[in-house]
This record gives sequence, structure tokens and C-alpha cells, in this order.
Amino acid sequence: MTRNPTRPVRVGAVTIGGGAPIVVQSMCATKTTDVAASVAQTLALAAAGAGVVRLAVDSEADARALAEVRAATRGRANLVVDLQENYRLAAAVAPHVDKIRYNPGHLYHHEKEKPAREKVRFIAEVAREHDCALRIGVNCGSVDPALAERHAEDDVQAMVESALEHATMLDDLGFDRYVVSMKDSDPAKVIEANARFAARRPEVPLHLGVTEAGLPPDGVIKTRVAFEQLLMRGIGDTIRVSLTLPNDRKPEEVRAGHKILEDIASGRFRSVPVFDNDRLNIISCPSCSRVENERFVELAEKVRDLTRYAERNAVTIAVMGCRVNGPGETDDADLGLWCGPHFVNLKKGKETVGAFGYDEVLERLREELDRLIASRA
Repeated sequence: MTRNPTRPVRVGAVTIGGGAPIVVQSMCATKTTDVAASVAQTLALAAAGAGVVRLAVDSEADARALAEVRAATRGRANLVVDLQENYRLAAAVAPHVDKIRYNPGHLYHHEKEKPAREKVRFIAEVAREHDCALRIGVNCGSVDPALAERHAEDDVQAMVESALEHATMLDDLGFDRYVVSMKDSDPAKVIEANARFAARRPEVPLHLGVTEAGLPPDGVIKTRVAFEQLLMRGIGDTIRVSLTLPNDRKPEEVRAGHKILEDIASGRFRSVPVFDNDRLNIISCPSCSRVENERFVELAEKVRDLTRYAERNAVTIAVMGCRVNGPGETDDADLGLWCGPHFVNLKKGKETVGAFGYDEVLERLREELDRLIASRA
């Protein structure tokens, strides 16, 4: 593959961009505060071939646990932390990781009166002080509301503009040790967003991923479509395959990523056809530490089995396991299941149908699906 001439960004012992081999990443699905489980999964992902392993931090307790994870995995895994809504936690986690990922859309949740530029400055200064790289991680389900409104007719451009805006902020601060990602559950939008950004900023390394790709094998197919189309254009320096899997199967994400890269390098392609948007489309987020009830994975599998009878209908069902991406992703789906610790919020577009137990929500989902299909007949 001929690669875009992106600049190199060092992340611990690996390099992203600059002609270095494409790095496969993954993310722990364990609670970060469960240090033993997080260490075990970090090492399992690294052993499977993950050049970078990501953990989530949403509290001071997570940050303290991260320090212990780092101590137990130092020299055996390159760590990146996923900051959630509290950007100020960057100062607590930076000493213990090689890269920090922040979501531009989440910078508006805390200290709303403070400009985003000041928050980015804080993150960049912390990263510089502690020898960390950064990832500007734009997600379709949590784009800055102002940009989302401005580009209401083109949500892909909203993601691209967010990424470009934050890249410029870091450039203005003299910080160029960053990569960018723009993720969506639709492979076509992932392809378009990354192609548009690369045309504007070809020197910036890109992290590719189809978020909420869902259960295997469909989740692997969606991801493969996006990766094949982008990598063959020279776009992409690191990849993440995001699958809905039980915790003990998370290394499958890494193996799937390496398999896709091997196939592309050998000329074995499976995409060419565009992912079929005229059929039932089930999207589900990757199992990660933000999942509030691990029954979410089992529920996603049951939804897939339950809805097979509707496969010839152009309906999108979102099964989301956390409060971070749950609201936005289910808003955009025809039917959504936003899974909390004890109940599942069943939604029809932006409208909430109700909160149901994990054992009763499937029947209600079938009822709503049948009504939706009948209304379109």
C-alpha cells in the first residue's frame, strides 16, 4: 500500500504515521478500578498484537487505579487513556499513559462558560509536560452541538469540521504530536469523513474505526469495508476494530484487525460492494469499561436472533451499553436500547418508550418493530 506521507507520532514504544507499520489498537472492557482484571486484559490484548491498549477514566478513583495498572504493565503495553466528560482529569492520568484521547464534543459538559480553546490548552500543556501524545477523537454521537446544528444536513461534515477545528487549536499551541479519528457506525460515513479530512490535512496521522460496529461477523464486515476503502487510498495509520464481545473474547478485536491488514497486503479484498443499507442494520457499541451492565452483550446477541425475521426491512436498531454514546446513537436509530445498570431504556428515535427490565425488554422491542414495519407497508 502507498501510504499518505503523515508525520510520525510516538506513542510509548510504537510510532503512528511517518511510514511506520499500521498499529492495531484495542480497548479494555474491564472496569478500570478493577486493577487485577484491567492488568490481565491489557496484557492479553498486547499479547494478541495490540500496539496500543486503551482504558477509560471517568473519576479520581479510575485515575488512581490507572497508576496501578501502569505499574503492573510497564514495558509490556503502551497505554492510552480515554478521557470522558471531565477534561481536568488529564493532569491525574498523564503521568501513567503514553497517549490521551479526548472527545471535542465532551469538552462542553464541564465548565460550560470556559472556551474550548482554554480546555484544549490545558490538555496540551499536560501532555507536553508528561511526554504524552494526543488523539482528537470525534464521535458521530457526541459532536459539538453548535457544529451539529450548523451542518444539520451533512453530519459527516460536522465531524470533519470538529476535527479540523481542534487540529488547528493544537497547531496554534505548537503541539503537533497528535492523531485524529472520526468514527461513525456507518462505514460509508467513516470512509467519507476520513477522505475529506485527509484531503485537507494529509500530514496528520489518522486513527480508523467503525464505532458500534456490532457483533461478529457483521461487525467485522462493516469494519473491513471501511478499512479496505481507506487504506487502499493511503489513508490510515492505526486501526481499531470495535466489536460487541464478552470480556474474555476481547483479543478477537486485535486478531480481526491484523487479519484485515494481512488480507489487504496480500491483495485479498472483500469489500467493493457498499454495505447494504436496505436491510435490517443492528449497531451495538464495543464492550468496554463504560458498559454499565455486562448483560448488555448477551442482550445484543438476543436482539440479533430475535429480529432475524425482519432482515428484509430497512430498519436500524441500536443497542448501546453506556451513558456516553447511548443517548446520541439511539436518537439516530429507528429503535434504540440504551442499557443502564438495572433497566433498558427503549426508544423510538428520540422518543422514549419506557424503561424495562433486561428480561422484559425484548418482547416490547418486538412489538415496536412490528408496528414500525406495519407503518411502512
